[in-house]
Amino acid sequence: MTSLAAQVTSTGITAPPYADILASLIASFQSIYGIDSYLGADSQDGQMLAVVAKAINDSNQTAIAVFNSFSPQTAQGEALSSRVKMNGIRREIPTRSTATVTIVGQAGTVISSGVVKDNLGYKWDLPVSITIPIGGSVSVTATCQTIGNIIAPANSINKIAAPQLGWQSVTNPSAAVQGSPVESDATLRQRQSISTSIGALSVLDSISANVANVAGVSRSVVAENPTGATDVNGIPAHSISAVVAGGSVQDIIDAIGRTKTAGTGTYGTTTGTYIDAKGIASTIKYFTLDTVSIKVEVDITALSGYVSSTGDALKQAVAAYISANDIGEDVYFTRLFTPANLQGSALGETYVVTAIRIAVGIATPTAANISIAFNQAAQCIVGDITLTVS
Repeated sequence: MTSLAAQVTSTGITAPPYADILASLIASFQSIYGIDSYLGADSQDGQMLAVVAKAINDSNQTAIAVFNSFSPQTAQGEALSSRVKMNGIRREIPTRSTATVTIVGQAGTVISSGVVKDNLGYKWDLPVSITIPIGGSVSVTATCQTIGNIIAPANSINKIAAPQLGWQSVTNPSAAVQGSPVESDATLRQRQSISTSIGALSVLDSISANVANVAGVSRSVVAENPTGATDVNGIPAHSISAVVAGGSVQDIIDAIGRTKTAGTGTYGTTTGTYIDAKGIASTIKYFTLDTVSIKVEVDITALSGYVSSTGDALKQAVAAYISANDIGEDVYFTRLFTPANLQGSALGETYVVTAIRIAVGIATPTAANISIAFNQAAQCIVGDITLTVS
């Protein structure tokens, strides 16, 4: 072997594997001390060569890691966090899910440090002090005690975890805004790739990139209607419509306002005011992402080796598949057979999926597709899946 060290070429960096390094050291040793030298793993000289080979291999791997840290596509951990700063972004810190809840009770009741609970047992903190007005109800923001993307569909936060005199009930009329977990390297790389479009020639790409990089935004899409008439999504002529999950309303308004072209209209139900560098105010609209809860029924026939934990894995796979759908993507029930069969896992050989039915909310599940509006996204939790085993 010509070199035991890592080599940098026009195609990148390479290094010989540990086995080749050890073999080369053994060959060199025997060329000096004789071919009959015994260098087995139980010999002192053989063990010494193995220690040296490991040291060389460790050094090579360090060199490869350092080399790769200079590219956002290969850097890891703290190196990736530092590298993406050149694009004006940083790794997202974890956040908590929030939900608007309606508190009902006797007028004048003061609720101190209230705590409520959802159907899955997660606890949500209310503001430090809440006074129920004369009307008998008040809407406040509840913050999940658990960090991350905790899902809470409409009306699922309905238990008083810490009862107080005069407080009667609680519920969340709409689904919670999911928080963000610690951002993974893969997600950060994807966001870095999007961020390079901030200065793109396409205005739509630039708007999309700016909105996607607003702090706290977990999902977003920007639709455009360049025609002279309202399109099938209801977007007016020559207008854009952003659909966003998470993030500050004003930050999103500013991201849209500073990148859209003059004369382009905006469409949505969330409204705010953007003030440009000259102090001129304009109204910006966008949609807050509306999640659609999907209920699933799966019928299977158990085969040899089937256990209840396999059914749990099936539910998790189906729920994850649906929740990973893009914004505005319809739910096709036939496509759910793929995750339901746990393809790629030996567990999928212990049962046969005989039927799948889906529905929105409390509707009766059927073997039919579900249409999702351009400003909605399908969502499914394990609790929404019913598994029938025969």
